Amino acid sequence: MTRSTDPRWSVYVVRCRDGSLYTGITVDVAQRLATHESGLGSKYLRGRGPLSLVQQTVVGDRADASRVEYAFKQLTKAAKENVLAAPSGLRNFVSGLLV
Repeated sequence: MTRSTDPRWSVYVVRCRDGSLYTGITVDVAQRLATHESGLGSKYLRGRGPLSLVQQTVVGDRADASRVEYAFKQLTKAAKENVLAAPSGLRNFVSGLLV
């Protein structure tokens, strides 16, 4: 159960210049994206810019965010693209997992 003083964790998806998708979790998506763009974030994203934020959604606590991140990363690229193309894509994906 998330307490009101706990940070609200988000899952986010970034598209790289080469079209690949990167998924992560954070309590501050804008700050995390800035960190990635500066080259100090994930090794995977270094040299793959420019980066564009595709979608983000607030999940709740860190455990739930990690669970959603893992499940999304297990999808094929085509399945990820389908989720992201659907109305309320990532939000609906999260809702389906955390019922």
